[in-house]
Parts: sequence; C-alpha cells; structure tokens
Amino acid sequence: MDERKRDSIVAYLRRRMKEFGIKPDDLASAIARDQLAQQGARYRSATGDTWNGEGEMPQWLNQAISAGQAIEHFEVSSKQEPSSKKPGKVDWRDDPFAGSPLARVQR
Repeated sequence: MDERKRDSIVAYLRRRMKEFGIKPDDLASAIARDQLAQQGARYRSATGDTWNGEGEMPQWLNQAISAGQAIEHFEVSSKQEPSSKKPGKVDWRDDPFAGSPLARVQR
C-alpha cells in the first residue's frame, strides 16, 4: 500500500473514532481482549473463528467435520515449528524419473 493511501485510511479512521467517541485506549484494550481470547483457542478456522474445545462444538466446525474434514486440520499448534531446518542430502540414485524428460529442467 502506498503512503498516500495509508494516510488517507488513517485520517478516515481517526474521524470515525472521534465521531463515535472511541479513544485509542479503548481500541487498544479491545484488541488486547481479542488476543487473549485467541490464545485460549484449540481450534481455528480459516476465517478466524475459534473454539477452545469446551462446551458444544460450534456450527462451523461441525459442518466441516460433516463434510469430511478431519478435526486435526483445525487444531492450533501451541509450539511453532523451527523453520531453520537444513534440508538433508538427497539420494538421487532411487529417483524413478532420473534421466527421463521429467527430470530435466527447462530454462
């Protein structure tokens, strides 16, 4: 987003906040509450819906499971996987496409 468009959006939001009597502290506390609610989530949909696993299963998750999706697909990982893994050495001797046109890179 270019800077001019960003400034325009910020000005618009400030006008609307003033119009409705919303202070920056109100906005910050609402965001903090939402973040705390998100931390307790065990399951999350692609649209951001969450469920902590207690009580009745929400409709969005029930529909997804009924459609054949595994509940594990929606689980929120508590630990982030380290992304700095070094790829292991590849053994091309067992490659079924070695030497075939599929193995050649077209540049």
